Amino acid sequence: MNIQFSPPDITDVEINEVVDTLKSGWLTTGPKTKKFENLISMYTNTDKTVCLNSATAALELTLRLLGVGEGDEVITSAYTYTASASVIEHVGAKIILVDTEANSYHMDLKKMENLINSKTKVIIPVDIAGVMCDYDAIMEILNNKKDMFESRNEIQKQIGRITVLADAAHSFGAKYNGKKSGEVADFTCFSFHAVKNLTTGEGGAVTWKDIPGISNEDIYKEYMLLSLHGQSKDALEKTRLGSWEYDIAYPAYKCNMTDIMAAIGLGQFKRYPQMLSRRKEIVELYNNGLAITGVSFLNHFDSEFSSSAHLYLIRLLEKDQNYRNSFIELMSQRGIATNVHYKPLPLHSAYQKMGFKIEDFPNALGMYENGVSLPLHTRLTNEEVEYIIDSVKECLEQLKLIESIQASI
Repeated sequence: MNIQFSPPDITDVEINEVVDTLKSGWLTTGPKTKKFENLISMYTNTDKTVCLNSATAALELTLRLLGVGEGDEVITSAYTYTASASVIEHVGAKIILVDTEANSYHMDLKKMENLINSKTKVIIPVDIAGVMCDYDAIMEILNNKKDMFESRNEIQKQIGRITVLADAAHSFGAKYNGKKSGEVADFTCFSFHAVKNLTTGEGGAVTWKDIPGISNEDIYKEYMLLSLHGQSKDALEKTRLGSWEYDIAYPAYKCNMTDIMAAIGLGQFKRYPQMLSRRKEIVELYNNGLAITGVSFLNHFDSEFSSSAHLYLIRLLEKDQNYRNSFIELMSQRGIATNVHYKPLPLHSAYQKMGFKIEDFPNALGMYENGVSLPLHTRLTNEEVEYIIDSVKECLEQLKLIESIQASI
């Protein structure tokens, strides 16, 4: 077999939406992007959504919307992809990384609490693999720290505490205590990259909870300015008869979503409930098949949460990186593409240059050293899942035999 790790699931539904867009004469941000935004808001039980060209753009523009910059600190997890932290650097604030809890992919909230001071403006929790963080516990900590919070702009002032900006790149469609990802954190950023559950090829979105005293329409308009050069009218508005004139409010950025991208998303939306259901079926097949193999796997479904099942993460218990890498190689020989999510940020040269040392993040290192991501996508057949499960068992047995031979030499 040749099993890819995470190919996009594209059908005639998406293709027809894109063809319709191409024939419409409108390719950039326009009616389909606006429709996609409205669908996301309806799906996440929020009032407004802004679609952009990436989740990274969504995170960065939100920091800029909140006035975060030089002299401020933003806390995020050491166990994540670089986008969660690089946006902090982009706006001129200081990156504060937190270790994970022991045997967890989520950041240690006690350590997070100890790092909060008057300079802290935002917390960026990361919903790894589609499992949402413990937002109730995060909010409780931040509410208890209200007295030391110093607001930087009117939005921060009205929130009245450190802002929770969820990196929900993995968790579109997930639930936490009965609420959808998108309606839990103050601001929530999604990714629609090609490998994500719902894709627009490239793309992302940000949605937010109501903020007392702040108009959602005003927030939406500010995102529009930030994402379109600070231009007072988007391309759709400018094409209306007699409506060419515009102003540049300030020199901003260019990171809007196009209607071509949104068209793919609209097609995906039509199938998304079934796609999520299929992901859950695959997770259950894996869980049952790997229950007695000596590997641990991330719990995606519980009474308090329901994951979007974006990644299937396993750990080869009590093993090291060399063993993990050998396992990945053996799986590849069987035609199975695997991955590792994630290499902790302090292991990357860019973050080492900033002064971060992996020794300060032992739990994140422990999760990484023996972690493997198995294929999880909606193009997998049950036969392929069973083949992957059997291959995991065979590779583990092969490695056990190798260890036994080496020990006897």
